Amino acid sequence: MRVNGKLAIVTGAFGGIGKASAEALAREGATVIALDIKQEAPDFVVEGIEYRQFDVRSDEAWKALAQELTVNRRRLDVFVAAAGITAYESFHEVTDSIWDNVVEVNQTGLMRAFRALIPLMQAGGGGSIVTISSIFGLGAVAGISAYHASKGAVTLMSRNAAMTYAKDNIRVNSIHPGLIDTPMARARDGDGQSHTISLTPLGRIGLPEEVANGVLFLASDEASYITGVQLPIDGGYLGQ
Repeated sequence: MRVNGKLAIVTGAFGGIGKASAEALAREGATVIALDIKQEAPDFVVEGIEYRQFDVRSDEAWKALAQELTVNRRRLDVFVAAAGITAYESFHEVTDSIWDNVVEVNQTGLMRAFRALIPLMQAGGGGSIVTISSIFGLGAVAGISAYHASKGAVTLMSRNAAMTYAKDNIRVNSIHPGLIDTPMARARDGDGQSHTISLTPLGRIGLPEEVANGVLFLASDEASYITGVQLPIDGGYLGQ
């Protein structure tokens, strides 16, 4: 059991990469608190997952969760930040409301999570944080300006946290998925998916479970000497 006895928090856990990550961690022995804005829990295929409706944008929600864990003396070992949304507008098309919504979820929500949860890891002697950025947090394509901006921020926020909290034995690494078979990816037009697949050396869409395998590794003690890393799980897209 690779994360046996650890307590993990996973955001964006209703579906896609977040759900697969929660299940992978629970399957390998972790107790998982799974968070998502959707009210009803998904059908998890493994035990050991507690689902809660949660808005990652809410500072009060993060403070309340941190306070709960502190009062109950629960050590936080793993945090997986998988919540995220996208938008496809270029800079000359994007509205303030679209921009603000993407940044609030993807970037500011992560900051609020870090602010609430990192002190718990400091108090517990360390932990592992895995953020889900994107290939578009390292490389660029035309359009999707707000998504690019927010995922670029996730990448450098993760690197900053890795350097800032290494002394506290807190490891922070980002994963950069390519096109993955998730509800968010399915919402794209077919031509957009086909074009991305055509640019992917392995020639196919990825699976959430393939990203979750990377999450599990970085969360586990097997990665005890790894921090500040950007791990593409993208079928070779960024390797070109």
